[in-house]
Parts: sequence; structure tokens; C-alpha cells
Amino acid sequence: MGRTYGSTRSLVKPILSYHMPDPTRPILLTLAVSLLAAGPAEGQGLPELAPLNPMGSSRSGLYFQPYQDPAPGRWVAKLALDYASVIEYNQLPQADYVLDSELLRISLGLTHDLDSRAFLSLSASLGGAYGGFLDGFLDWYHGALGIEMIERERRPRDRFLYTVTLPDGSSVTRSRSNLFLGDARVGLGLRHSSSAQSLLSLTLPTSTGPAGFGRGVPSVSLLNTLRHQLRPGLLYEGSVNFGFTPIQGDLLAEERELFVAASSGLRFRAWGRQFLYANVFYHSPYYNNTTLPALDSRELSLDFGWILQSHRGTEWRVGMTEDLEPGGPGVDLVLRFGRNF
Repeated sequence: MGRTYGSTRSLVKPILSYHMPDPTRPILLTLAVSLLAAGPAEGQGLPELAPLNPMGSSRSGLYFQPYQDPAPGRWVAKLALDYASVIEYNQLPQADYVLDSELLRISLGLTHDLDSRAFLSLSASLGGAYGGFLDGFLDWYHGALGIEMIERERRPRDRFLYTVTLPDGSSVTRSRSNLFLGDARVGLGLRHSSSAQSLLSLTLPTSTGPAGFGRGVPSVSLLNTLRHQLRPGLLYEGSVNFGFTPIQGDLLAEERELFVAASSGLRFRAWGRQFLYANVFYHSPYYNNTTLPALDSRELSLDFGWILQSHRGTEWRVGMTEDLEPGGPGVDLVLRFGRNF
């Protein structure tokens, strides 16, 4: 959704060297220790993928759920960090939408087999929304590449703004927050075969963040995943998903309740235990009749990156997500890394 930008070179250095909000630094250090201390894992398919933009994530509980391999008698965990610098700037004569922020999400997912076919899925996350610290670096980066960021030029550096004004004159303004608990997720999954599964997922309104960063109501989703080994070293994984979230909050007349999402991706063994992956994720529009293209349009994202699998099965991942639609002149990236264990 909209324009989110960054660079692969900014994935590690900003976290270690730039001045992040103080409450965030110990969380990132804790995450790094957890990643290093975790035990071995089974090989997985594509990484889980969920929208990060709060205009979308606060409405729909749909996401891409990879096929869950059986793991009798133990819990399987996935730890991930997503970090994005976001600039969305829709200004029309009758409506206005600006989101200028850096967004953090640290998520932990757990699954446990109930029997040979059924499994339980649990997920919790921490989030943050900041004025940020990357704008100066990204201004230099875009200048070096000859990319003109008109939206960024209209905004001061490292200043948070999240506001929506609709054609009827109503408006909402959201607040920043250093760190908050996100909505929790509980799921019951069923493997139909060694290549197909369904997961009934329920999100709970546990968010402690400001208005606009949590759904505020429970949401339910049915996630259907298909996985197929096309040939040795080449794995396909796709999904078709359906969701319902009751309307609530400040934008009742414009919010949609029913959603559809789909994905299609490949994981390719490049050499040894190193893999490349790419996954295209579609989500139906979250809103209607706002007249703002970033809100009334579908969302199409490309998630891609690199996976390193150890001899014991542990997987390390570095990747990015680019918003292909709604289109715009920005370079739309979310920086991601994580570990399956």
C-alpha cells in the first residue's frame, strides 16, 4: 500500500549505528540474542508475509501462511523483524492522506501438532511507529541513484505524520508510539495432504498502541495453502485466503468488512544450502469511496530475498518487500530478517 522505501545496505547498519528511539534498542538486542540462542529447525518453504502498513493491517487479518511441516512432540517457532521507512502522500482537492513514519514489527509465531494432521498456531508481536532516523541516509541514497522523491521533498526529515481527511470533511490524526503490543493471533490448522493445508485464524484485539494501529475488534480468516515440489531444488507455494473484520473506529462508512488475498511464489536452491525466494502477494482493497488511490485500490506486493539453511536445519533469512500497487514514483521497500527454529 502506497510508497515505502529503503535499501539492502540499510538493513543492518541503521539498526546498529543510527540513533533509534531509546525504547527500541533493547528490544533489538534481545531479538539478536534470541536469534543466536535458538535451537535447530526443520526446513521450511516461503517466509510468512503480513501487511505492515497500518492502514491495511488495522483492517484485515489476512496474511500468507506457509505450509506447516509436521513436527511431532515439539513446538516450532519463527522469529522475525520487519522495519520500513514509509512515505504516502495523497493530496486531492476533496481528500488528503499522509503517512510519514518508520515502522517496526517484531513477531514470534509458534505451532504445535495436535495429531498427525491438525496443529495449533499462536502468534504475538511488538510494534512501533516513529519519526525515524533514515530520512537523511535515504535522501543521499536516492540522490546517488538519481531518483527524485517528490513526496519526501514535501516533508521535513524524520518527522512523524499520519492523517486522513475524507471528502465529507471528517478527518483523523494518528499518534506515534515507541513500542506497543500488537493484536494476538490464534489458529487451528488442518493438513489435507503432504502439499495442502487450511488454517482458521482468529485475531484478538490485544493491541496497546494508539488508535489506527490495531483492529479494535476480533477478525477471522480462512487461509488455504498449496505447496508443490516442481523439481529438486525448486519449490512452489501459493495461497487463497478469505477474511472478515467488522467495521469499527473513525472511518466506518469507508471501511470494508470482507477481504480476499492470494499469493504465488517460488523457493530456489541457488547453491549448497543457500536459497533464493520470491513471493507475490495480492490483497483486495481495504476501503471504498475515500477517493484516495492509496486506500481504495488493491494491494500487490513482491517479497523476495535470501535464505541460509544450516546443517542442523536452522534457517536465517534476509529479504525485502516492495509494494508494486498502488503505484507511485517511490521505491517501495520493507526490510526483513528472521529465523525459523
